[in-house]
Amino acid sequence: MKSLYEELGGTYRQVGDYFIPDIELPERNYEIGKYGRMRHRYLKEHRKIQYTTMILNGTLYDHLEEIDRISNERMETMVAAMKKQQGITEELKAADQLAWVGAMNNIRIAAEEIILRELVYEEDGA
Repeated sequence: MKSLYEELGGTYRQVGDYFIPDIELPERNYEIGKYGRMRHRYLKEHRKIQYTTMILNGTLYDHLEEIDRISNERMETMVAAMKKQQGITEELKAADQLAWVGAMNNIRIAAEEIILRELVYEEDGA
């Protein structure tokens, strides 16, 4: 009698006295970054059913990659727009480095707060 795994085309290999399923994870070229890892932790701790479902469907890694990519792209776009809107220029950087650093830190913090609220800690994600 074949197991369901064998009926679906799965195979086993024998290692000592044990039969181990021949399962391989797909090759991944993208390394999950900061926002993807934050989303992973959020799903694992606060959305356990969604997290488990995504693992079982094999969609978790793709979801984390998408969140990470979108978050990084949006961060770049928002920082550039906020710099332009607030008049933060290279001339300010040359004239008053401390003021430039303070302004850039404020912009990055504000942009990241928006990204975290809209993408990382949102219930449905992207």
